[in-house]
Amino acid sequence: MIKLARRTVVKAMLALVVCTEATRAGEWTDAVDVLHDFKRCVSYRARLAGEFLVVQATHEAGWHTYAMDNRQRAEEKLAGKQALAVDSPTEIRLTHGLEVAGPWYQSSPKDFSRPELQLFTWGFEGHALLAAKVRRSGTGPAQIAVSGQACTETICKKIDVVISLPLAGVATGANPSDIDFKALVRVRQARESNSERSGAGRH
Repeated sequence: MIKLARRTVVKAMLALVVCTEATRAGEWTDAVDVLHDFKRCVSYRARLAGEFLVVQATHEAGWHTYAMDNRQRAEEKLAGKQALAVDSPTEIRLTHGLEVAGPWYQSSPKDFSRPELQLFTWGFEGHALLAAKVRRSGTGPAQIAVSGQACTETICKKIDVVISLPLAGVATGANPSDIDFKALVRVRQARESNSERSGAGRH
């Protein structure tokens, strides 16, 4: 009887763990911070939203990061001219359970360009979203590597962080209403025409 009771307790505990994991899956991960002089300059977190992976960047006051297509935007503006410099764009790589299955989308970038210095650059302040359709390639947890550059008016910090995203208990389906995918713009690719750019909600 004692052994049977113990087995029942163990099974109940395992069921609770699985249920808790399934409940947490699909919610935002804990934020991963990028620090400068022991102070946060930007943080990232991620979640699965229907068939999309969504990464949210939260910038501290005075800090900004750069658009995923910053280089392409600069090349279009320069039209063959030599740039003084091109700020490092935000890049995201997925491994251990997720693969990108469509183009990336991003919050509409802010223009930080200084044409008088032949410097053209676009990026994000405050909150920004980065999203792409994904497909499963394993059981996870998925590893989401974010790289790029965070800057103020006077200093820059290299970004190199990894977000761990649980996949257990998450089912693909309709996109949740709390994320406005139509407000996002498609990340530009080299030599892409204006007619090819549109919101994520239209695909």
